[in-house]
Amino acid sequence: MPVRPATICSYVGCSARVREGSGRCRLHPRPKHAWGDDRKRGSRHQRGYGTVWDKLRKRILLRDDYLCQVCQRARRLSPATAVDHIRAKALGGSDDPLNLQSICGLCHSAKTARERDK
Repeated sequence: MPVRPATICSYVGCSARVREGSGRCRLHPRPKHAWGDDRKRGSRHQRGYGTVWDKLRKRILLRDDYLCQVCQRARRLSPATAVDHIRAKALGGSDDPLNLQSICGLCHSAKTARERDK
């Protein structure tokens, strides 16, 4: 079987050659993400994001005119692509419409990163 060609480590600024499947050299292993292995999380239905959530999500997007509420507070207009729990369910939040907001992908990623770092 042919040997896999070497590639450059995908870590920014590293020029080490790698033949492993991870794409990273030994000095720059991929970090384990804090949210755990996605395979252990269960399906979206098992986590409470089934048909009922789909209907609630649509209702919240309509309520917020499909605009990101975080951007609106900063006097920007951005289309919302997701519905977010203001207080995370993992921290005691609920699916109450008062705890939900329409949010754009950029704001959602930033909020998720801030919550992960706490």
